[in-house]
Amino acid sequence: MSRYDWLLFLHVLSAFAVVAAVVLFSVVIVAGRQTDVPSEVERLFRVARVGDVLVGVGSVGALLFGIWLAIDVDAYKLWDGWIIAAFVLWLALGAVGSRASRIYNRARDRARVLAREGNAPSAELQALVRSSAGLRLQVASVVIVLAFLVDMIFKPGA
Repeated sequence: MSRYDWLLFLHVLSAFAVVAAVVLFSVVIVAGRQTDVPSEVERLFRVARVGDVLVGVGSVGALLFGIWLAIDVDAYKLWDGWIIAAFVLWLALGAVGSRASRIYNRARDRARVLAREGNAPSAELQALVRSSAGLRLQVASVVIVLAFLVDMIFKPGA
């Protein structure tokens, strides 16, 4: 395999990790909306730790291997419109994901406290896991990831 093949493989693998993380977070959020029992919410958010690793490693890997590819391949330039769009989408996903994680981390932390205090269903926890702002941010993350895929597949302007 050539260096290009390896770089492309690692770039796509990293992107797949980000997609997997966004899917996992979406499943956790939808499942979390179905319960207000603290121990169940805490258990769901424990699964989300895998997504934390996937999105961290995947987003950094996709960026680094993508930049390397753009430098290594004569047909691509870092200032190509579709590559700049990818940088903007990468930043947007990071910003939106960070805001969503703050909302859901608050729910996770409250679920831990309530689980230790007796595990009774809680209207407060229910409001946290059913956050409309958190859901909107997660939907925005999904839309950004889909825009990423369109940008990478079709390379508009290339």
